[in-house]
Amino acid sequence: MKPSRIVLPLTLVLSANAGLIAYGICQTGCNMGAVACYAVAGAVFGTVAAPTAPAAILACNAAQGMCMATLCAPLLLIPFP
Repeated sequence: MKPSRIVLPLTLVLSANAGLIAYGICQTGCNMGAVACYAVAGAVFGTVAAPTAPAAILACNAAQGMCMATLCAPLLLIPFP
């Protein structure tokens, strides 16, 4: 019996999708910005309950959400060579 060969399309061999890695790096950047924003507001990131958060903390949360949604989420769709 002759062994069979698996043939991969050339595009799979020459490119890789690094979107997940870029997304993780981007999220780290957004989180670092949120930590700095919390520090300026006089709080520690992750320790303020949402119902009791002052307006400055709510603004930090909104900025972090916008960062992740507008800058990071599209990276999941872009294949990087």
